[in-house]
Amino acid sequence: MPDCDNNCSSCDVENCESRQGIQKEKMNENSNVKKIIGVVSGKGGVGKSLVTSLLAVNKLNEGKKVAILDADITGPSIPQCFGVHGSLMSDGVNAYPLKSKKGVEIVSSNLLLPDETDPIIWRGPIIAGTVKQFYTDVAYGDVDYMFVDMPPGTGDVPLTVFQSMDVDGIVIVTTPQDLVSMIVSKAIKMAEQMNIKVYGIVENMSYIVCPDCGKHLEVFGKSKLEEVAKKYNLEILGRIPVDPKLTELCDNGEIEEVKENYFSKLDF
Repeated sequence: MPDCDNNCSSCDVENCESRQGIQKEKMNENSNVKKIIGVVSGKGGVGKSLVTSLLAVNKLNEGKKVAILDADITGPSIPQCFGVHGSLMSDGVNAYPLKSKKGVEIVSSNLLLPDETDPIIWRGPIIAGTVKQFYTDVAYGDVDYMFVDMPPGTGDVPLTVFQSMDVDGIVIVTTPQDLVSMIVSKAIKMAEQMNIKVYGIVENMSYIVCPDCGKHLEVFGKSKLEEVAKKYNLEILGRIPVDPKLTELCDNGEIEEVKENYFSKLDF
């Protein structure tokens, strides 16, 4: 449509081809997921997979049943963080997630490959279709929280997730840099156009703890988190430091062993 603003929720043009094509997919009948939360950012390299993993561990430590749908099809890293390797199982009707040591259910494109170092060289429609199948064809059972680790930006996969899944809300991940406002703005505007709730913002790489005095050192400059949160009326959910221990836990597939709780408020 020539005057389309891409905001399908407010569109009253009944015969719009784009609007007619939007419909929620039906989750696998053997899945009972209470809340689906997307983890997003307007750009790459901010640590969405780390934040997704830590959110999952946080809820796991609360005694909740947790699943992660790794929607970053061409850059999957969730299985590595949790030490999950191998292939998804199937009975010919349903596929089944693999479980981490402590029971987090994980579905990822890396669990479809003969060799997890093989690249996935697919075009957008195939990637979007795979994300949908992770939702419709996988039997998750009873899950309290499903976290969806999204690829960066506002392209095919986030659009597919927002249009196809019953997403309850998103968490926006950012870093303490000058372009943080732009990053957050992109994610918020997409969420608004898709009628998706924004739970709040998490700042990754927020600081380094001095090993000698324990002072928080803002190595990437003064954080603009409060300023941005106020501007967009966002809750600050937490700050995550640059910590070699976190890197080591992810590299060793032991993120579930993290002891710290970096989230001050998780209102979901």
